[in-house]
Amino acid sequence: MRETTPTTMPPCFEKWCKRFDDCFKTKAQKNGFRHDLGGLLGESERKNLTQISENAIGVVYNRLHHFLTDAPWSATQVNEQRLAVMNKSSQTKISRGFPLILDDSGHRKSGNFTDGVGRQYIGEIGKTDNGIVVVTTHLYDGKKSLPLDIELYQHSSSLPEGKKDENFKKKPELGIELIERSLARGERPGMVLIDAGYGNNTTFLKALEEKKLKYLGGLAKNRKVMIKDFSGIESESRLDE
Repeated sequence: MRETTPTTMPPCFEKWCKRFDDCFKTKAQKNGFRHDLGGLLGESERKNLTQISENAIGVVYNRLHHFLTDAPWSATQVNEQRLAVMNKSSQTKISRGFPLILDDSGHRKSGNFTDGVGRQYIGEIGKTDNGIVVVTTHLYDGKKSLPLDIELYQHSSSLPEGKKDENFKKKPELGIELIERSLARGERPGMVLIDAGYGNNTTFLKALEEKKLKYLGGLAKNRKVMIKDFSGIESESRLDE
């Protein structure tokens, strides 16, 4: 039984969607955005195209599939518009010196037709399996938690030339790119929170330090660090020492 129809969504839904109309060139794309967003907000447990099109009156699978896979619109532009809208509200405005959480999240997938699919560690099940992984940045200030940016991690096995492919980037590389997006918007975090997967990557840490960003996270106990005492004298020591 179909649950919803785009025309019966509450007025606030259409008001929100109109804020993104400039990100799309045609009426069909604007409708596709509304159909996809409405499906994601629906009550169905599965949020795939088949389920969304079956549960909503007026949503056609082929049209929604074309919108998501072939239509010429930019997900990055939509996200930038979302952040711009957030910053206009006092409740969601990104404050100065906010803590930025960098993390990656995996989801198990069968088959190999989805971009980025490969055998890798999947956080939601706590083990290695076939799936996709995305790298994300979040804002958390003790009161609110808001998503900032997201990028798909392209597993080497999903690329034609593997790790030699020009599109292959390690997760720490993607992490730096996401942090740079925040900096480019003028959003400078007071602290970057990371786990050991990023904390044990020397290149990643050097990139943070070059940007004069403070960070807090897991580090290997044999990591060598420079310690400066109150007199300004520096010395090198292992963390466990």
